[in-house]
Amino acid sequence: MSEDTLLARAAFLLGDPARSRMLAALMSGQARTASELALDGAVAPSTASRHLSQLVDAGLLAVARQGRHRYFRLAGADVAAAVEAMMGLAPPPMTRRVGPADPGLRRARVCYDHLAGELAIRWRQQMEARGYLLCGDGMALSASGAAWCAAIGIDVAALRASRRPLCRPCLDWSERRDHVAGALGSALLRYLFDTGLARRVPDSRAVQIGPRGERFLSALD
Repeated sequence: MSEDTLLARAAFLLGDPARSRMLAALMSGQARTASELALDGAVAPSTASRHLSQLVDAGLLAVARQGRHRYFRLAGADVAAAVEAMMGLAPPPMTRRVGPADPGLRRARVCYDHLAGELAIRWRQQMEARGYLLCGDGMALSASGAAWCAAIGIDVAALRASRRPLCRPCLDWSERRDHVAGALGSALLRYLFDTGLARRVPDSRAVQIGPRGERFLSALD
């Protein structure tokens, strides 16, 4: 599906408050049941079922059955990028305010499978300033950037061998600038979790990053 088509579909479907809240809930990258998404959307189960069918038919959601439950997730990273871009234009209505003014989400959050928010932008800016990341028409990792990744244990060769783009821009809906998505963005988030520099906030997209993690993202050391 082309990026323009995804954006058009996301724009239409985000126009409904319930669907908007459901898609926002799935931006954590975790699958959710129809019942959970009904609560996220603040609608009755029957209404949620109709909305979910529309989202699946539009190619924005994938569904898998396990036991008695059906689990829904975003159909892929390209869908997450389209939803994130549209959320920047019209943040989804929430039962409590968790848009760009929410301090926890604004500072650091999960965007499908990579880091978003203020600290994600700081990291991208540091990578770019040191010549590790080349930003222009898209994003590219330089040879020195690959060496930096190798030094912290990120296997760039393995990332390049995957079917995903190595790195690509993803518009940050709170910062209004691009953060790093793709295989590299995903690898960075895993590195932060694996090393204890960051941890997920339960039942939230927010990521808690301590002083060591903030120093790493802000100064690359």
